[in-house]
Amino acid sequence: MNTLYELEVFHKKVHQEELVRNKLPHKKGKFSKILVGIDGSQPSMDAAEYALAMAKKDNAELIAIHVLSAKSGYEHTPQPLLFGLPATPSSVNDIVQTSKEEAQRWLNKVKEQQLDDENIEVKLKSEVILASTPIAAELVDYAQEENVDLIVLGTKGRSGFKRLLLGSTASGVVTHAHCPVMIVK
Repeated sequence: MNTLYELEVFHKKVHQEELVRNKLPHKKGKFSKILVGIDGSQPSMDAAEYALAMAKKDNAELIAIHVLSAKSGYEHTPQPLLFGLPATPSSVNDIVQTSKEEAQRWLNKVKEQQLDDENIEVKLKSEVILASTPIAAELVDYAQEENVDLIVLGTKGRSGFKRLLLGSTASGVVTHAHCPVMIVK
């Protein structure tokens, strides 16, 4: 009996080949659209590698998303702040464009590492979102709007009691996502 798990935790020690060989339980069969959250950290790059391997296996579209958190400034500041600096429409657009290019470089790096003899091409899409809400909410909303059927996230390695807890973003996504979520450690 296959049980659909809302959360699958894989350790880096599990080889991607094993993951690709063994089908994950999914009520619809193959995944058609996979969303991976990336921020350039090693855990997110590991998650992107797994997501790409799964996208190849299922011939699925892979969407890499990077969410920028835009924080409003202090009450006394005459204009909103972005990362502690005064934000103007052009500076926001520049930051978003630079982040899109950086996210694409991260994804290309993963894609280069995953080239195999078959040269299976995966439909790749990268998005950068400027968020006014928590990052987890943005990821969940985007996944719902795009009809994603799997979300893949990385989480930082922790030890002791903290290893039982997920970060706030991963926890929020697992709690509120409409589809299965895979956390890669």
